[in-house]
Amino acid sequence: MAEHIRIGDVAPRVHYVADGAQTVFIYPFPIFESADLEVRLDGLVQYDGFTITGAGSSEGGRVVFAAPPAAGRQLLMRRVMLIERVTDFQPNGVLRAKTLNDEMDRQVASLQEMRENLTGAIRADPGDLPARLVLPARSGRVNRLLGFDSVGNVTAVPRDPVLLAPFGGAIPRTVEDKLAERLSARDFGATGDGVSDDGPALQAAMNAAAASGKHLVIGEGTHRTTIPLTLPGAAAGLTMRGSILYAGPGGVTALTLGDGAAARNQAKLYQGLRVLRATITDWLDERDIGILLRNLDASVVEVRQVEGFTIGTRTEGVELGFEDTTMYLGRFVNNRIGLDVHTATASGWNNSVRYIGGHFANSASTNPTRDRFGVRFSCAPGAYPRHNAHFFTGPAFELQRQGSPGTVAAIPFLLEAGDERGIIARGVRMEQCSPNVARHAGGANDCLYEVVYVGTYAFTGADVEYTATATRAGGTVIPLHQASAAQGTPRLVAAAENVRRRAFRQTIDNVDGIGFEQMAVLSGNPSGPPANLNGFAFAGLSQFALNPDSVGIPTSRALAFVVDCSVCKEFFIAAEGSELRPIVMQFDASEAVLGATNPALLSNMNAVWAGSPSFFWEGNADLDSLVGGLPINRLQRVTLHANARFAAIGVRGGSANAVLKALRLYCSPLHAPALLFGGSRKWGTREYGVTDAGWVVPNLAAGASATRDVALPGVRQGDFVQASFAKSSGFQNGGVVFHASVGGTASLDQVRVTAQNVSGGSITVDAGTLYVRAVKPRV
Repeated sequence: MAEHIRIGDVAPRVHYVADGAQTVFIYPFPIFESADLEVRLDGLVQYDGFTITGAGSSEGGRVVFAAPPAAGRQLLMRRVMLIERVTDFQPNGVLRAKTLNDEMDRQVASLQEMRENLTGAIRADPGDLPARLVLPARSGRVNRLLGFDSVGNVTAVPRDPVLLAPFGGAIPRTVEDKLAERLSARDFGATGDGVSDDGPALQAAMNAAAASGKHLVIGEGTHRTTIPLTLPGAAAGLTMRGSILYAGPGGVTALTLGDGAAARNQAKLYQGLRVLRATITDWLDERDIGILLRNLDASVVEVRQVEGFTIGTRTEGVELGFEDTTMYLGRFVNNRIGLDVHTATASGWNNSVRYIGGHFANSASTNPTRDRFGVRFSCAPGAYPRHNAHFFTGPAFELQRQGSPGTVAAIPFLLEAGDERGIIARGVRMEQCSPNVARHAGGANDCLYEVVYVGTYAFTGADVEYTATATRAGGTVIPLHQASAAQGTPRLVAAAENVRRRAFRQTIDNVDGIGFEQMAVLSGNPSGPPANLNGFAFAGLSQFALNPDSVGIPTSRALAFVVDCSVCKEFFIAAEGSELRPIVMQFDASEAVLGATNPALLSNMNAVWAGSPSFFWEGNADLDSLVGGLPINRLQRVTLHANARFAAIGVRGGSANAVLKALRLYCSPLHAPALLFGGSRKWGTREYGVTDAGWVVPNLAAGASATRDVALPGVRQGDFVQASFAKSSGFQNGGVVFHASVGGTASLDQVRVTAQNVSGGSITVDAGTLYVRAVKPRV
C-alpha cells in the first residue's frame, strides 16, 4: 500500500445534476483534507448539510447529503487548497521520503488547480504571434472599451464605436444601432429560469417590438408568466428559442399574435412558438386558448408545441380575414381542440391556408370523459361560415378514444361552421381515434380525406360521421390500405344506358301501365300510403311519355334502382337528361319505410323531406341546374342513414318537361351491394313463371288433346306465354306438344296449357311437372 497520495491526471472538479433522490455523490480526485473540497449547489458554496469521506485516498471519496438536493439543481465539487508551506527540511537532517512525497503531491495538486482555472481565462493561442496583452494605464482606459489594434495588441477604444461591415458599400454604424436591429426579451429583464415571473418583461419587449416595428426574439429557457401576453401586429414577427409557461388565471388567451378589429397583419413571420400551460385545463371553458393568431395574410407560422389548453391554437378572421398563410405544425398535446379554424364576425373570413405536419395527441388520463378533436372549423354566431381551401399535409392524430367501443368522440376533423368548402387532408395518420376521420355538422362540401394509416380499425375505420344537423354529404374518404388503382375506380352497381329501351307493357299495377327492366316505379302520391318496400315500389304506372330516345317523367312519378344497403351507405347517382330531381327512399331491416328522423344526404345540394305519402328525400334543385354558371349538380353523392337497410335511389321529374335518357348508380370499390328486382319482387322484370307438378296427362288418341288452366299472377292478354312439360320418370314422347295461351276459366292471372297428340297413334304421357312462362312485350 502506498504511503502517500497518488496524484493522477484527473481534473480536480466534477459536476452533477440532482434527481431529487440521490444523496451520495462521488468525487474521483484525491484531497488531503476534507477542507480541501468545495461543494456548490447552483453556484453557491455550501458549508453544512453533508459529510465528506475519503480524504487522503488516491481514488477520491464521497459527499453524503443529509437530504437529497432537489431535482434539477446543479452540484459542483472541486478541490480548492490553501497554497502554503507546512513543512521545513532541516540542514543535515534526515530527508524522509514520505515528507518529501507529501510536499511534491501538494505542489502537483496546486498546479492541477491552476491549470483548471486557466482553462476559463482569456489567453492568447499558443500558435499565435507574440502580442502585447497588457491593459493600458488606468487613465488611458477610463470610460473606454477594451479592443485590439491592427497587430492584435490590447488597446482602449471609445464607448460609442462605429461598426463597418467588411464589404464594399458598407457604412459605419454605432453599436446601439446594430444591436437594435432585433429586440431580445432579455433586453427587458426576462430570465427564462422557469421560476421568475417573466410576464411583465415579455410584455414590455412585445410593446417595444410593436412601437419600433422590429422582430422580437424570446431566447432559450422557460419563460414563466402569470399574465396573458399580446404581440401587436405592428411588430415584424417573433422567434422563440425557448418556451412560454402560462401560470396565470383561466378563461384567457396565453399568447395573442396580431391585431383584431380592422387591422391586417401581412407578411408576418412567427417561428418556434411554444406555449405550455402550468396545469391542464378541465376543457370546459373555450376561452382557455394557448395561441391566438389574428387576421394574418401571406404569413408563415411555425407552432412547435402547445399543450394543456381547451383550445391549443386558434386562427381567427376578425374584421378582416385570415388567409394565404402557411402553417408548420408541431406537437399539439392534451388540448380538447388542437387547432381551431375560426371566424369572429360576418366580415371576417378564414380561407386558403396550408398546414404542414402536426401531431395531435392526448394522454389516456387527460379528461377521459370529454370529447376531443384534432382540428375544428368553427365560427361565432352570425360570423362568416364558409371556410374554404384549407390543405393539410401529413397530420397525425392520437386522440385516445377511451374505451372499446369508444365512450367519447376522438375525431381528427370537426366541421361545425356550417358551410365549409374544399377541406383537403392528405396522408392522415390515425391511432386510438374514433372510427371516423371527420364529423360534419352542417353543409360542408367538396371535402377530401386521404387516410394512410388507421392503427385500430384498418381501412374500415375511416369514414365521415354526419350529425343530425348535417345538410350535405360533402366528404370523401380515400383509405390507402387498398390498392390505389382500386380506390380510383368506382364500382358500377346498376346502369340503364338507354332507359327508353327498358320500357315494357306492364299491367300488374294498372291497365296499360309502363314498367322498366331492373328498375322500380315510384309514385309521388301512392294511395294508402303503403308501409313497406313492396308496397311503394310499383311494377309500372302510367303517365310516362315514351319518346323515340328518351322517357318523359312527370313530377308525380320516379324511376329508381332498389339496392341492399345493409353494408354500403354511400352511392353516387348520375343521370343524363333534363330537369330531373334526385330522390331517395329508405327502408329498415323489415322493409318498413323510414321517416323524417332518418335523413339521407346529397353532396352538392340540400336534401328536402317531401313527407307523406311519397316519403321521398329529394334534392332542392335539378341535376342539370347551374350553380354560378357551373353544372356541379350532375354527379351527386347519396349518403344513407345508418338505420337504412334497403333504399330506392333515382330521379323524378323536376317539371312537366323532365326527360330521362340514362341513369347509373355507383358506389365505393370496397362494396358490391345487391340490386333488387324480380324474383319475389314484382318490379323490374318482364318475365313471370310458375311450376305445376300436379298434372297427370291422360292417354291421348291420335289428334286428341287435353287442357289445364294454370294460375300465373300478372299475366295479361298480349303477353308472350310458353309451356313445357317434364315427366316424373322416363322420356316424354315427342308426339305430344304443349301450347300455352292467356286466359282459361278466368280472364285474368291464368294461362291455359293444351297438350296435343300430333302423331298418328295413341300416346300415354302420364304424370309430370308443367312449366309456364310469360314475357311482357316491349313498348
